[in-house]
Amino acid sequence: MKRLKYKKGRKVQPNYFEYTGHHKEQPVEMQLFVYNETDYVENINVTLEFIENELPKQFATKDVKWLNIHGLHDVTLIKRIVEILELDTFIAGDILNVSKRTRMEELNDVLFFSIKSILPEKDEKTVHVEQISFLLKGNLLVSFQEKRGDFFSHIRERIKTNSGIVCKKNNDFLLYLMLDAVMENFYITIEKFEDAIELLQTEAKTIENQDVLVRIEKSREELNYLKRSLIPLRDSLYNLKSIQDDDDYAGIEKSNFTFFARLHQKSLELLDQIDYDMNSLESASSFYFSAQSHRMNEIMKTLTIVSVVFIPLTFIVGVYGMNFENIPELAYKNGYFVTLGVMFILVLGMIFYFKRKKWF
Repeated sequence: MKRLKYKKGRKVQPNYFEYTGHHKEQPVEMQLFVYNETDYVENINVTLEFIENELPKQFATKDVKWLNIHGLHDVTLIKRIVEILELDTFIAGDILNVSKRTRMEELNDVLFFSIKSILPEKDEKTVHVEQISFLLKGNLLVSFQEKRGDFFSHIRERIKTNSGIVCKKNNDFLLYLMLDAVMENFYITIEKFEDAIELLQTEAKTIENQDVLVRIEKSREELNYLKRSLIPLRDSLYNLKSIQDDDDYAGIEKSNFTFFARLHQKSLELLDQIDYDMNSLESASSFYFSAQSHRMNEIMKTLTIVSVVFIPLTFIVGVYGMNFENIPELAYKNGYFVTLGVMFILVLGMIFYFKRKKWF
């Protein structure tokens, strides 16, 4: 698999913001979902003016509000939403700079969470990498996606049909569901890698082509990339779980920290699975080299036996090839046939001896 690489963030002025991703072809779309235990309102294709007018009014209600944004290349819009939420402007820079690692940050009454979503493309040769950011403030959750996707379609369906306990919980539980949905993409990606690893393990035992070794190293690099993406996620989830005893932050209900602890446990399971897959690749690589070494030893053994068999024959031929007049056997009538017979018997004897010693 070939993963898509993002360009590094530029060193610009602190008050200058730029989207560092690649998804700039689609227009920015926003949806606002408002719900409680009994009611549900979905506002599609909302405008910035709608957000400026309605969002402050919605803060006065106890309903859960979810503002979902597809597209980050409209820098002015992202900055304005951050200003409406009365947040520091550097948060807008962190949302727009998709090259940063996964992290969680608690800012007084606001929880900021950014995570990398990694999912195989349809051709299974490339990996789609997307940064998704979340802002949790009061009864509002804002999600920022680089492009339109179906990561959270099942969550919207659960809210619409009032399935489960999502409508009975606050927006912190909604954040848990979204993080869980993103982490499911890691399971799908790792499963694709495991299918390729099983094939590589089989080919390493049967195919001598060096292309197998190249693919093993490529898979190891991809797994390392997944691991580098998961380690900061694990640390962020641990930090999120650790603020349970923080009296200064009340954005997450005490009873819901158990769900985030499950996410932390999932991240540990994913890392363990990646370590197992990397060990499998290491075993396949070691087996490939062992098989190559064994094949070389077999070839060298065959060549050595052939050489040893021909050494005495070469000696006999060399002796009778000397240009001396008084070699006794030269005048013997059947000397040629006797010499050939001796050489033939000598070869058979040596082969029988090697076979008895189990040298081949």
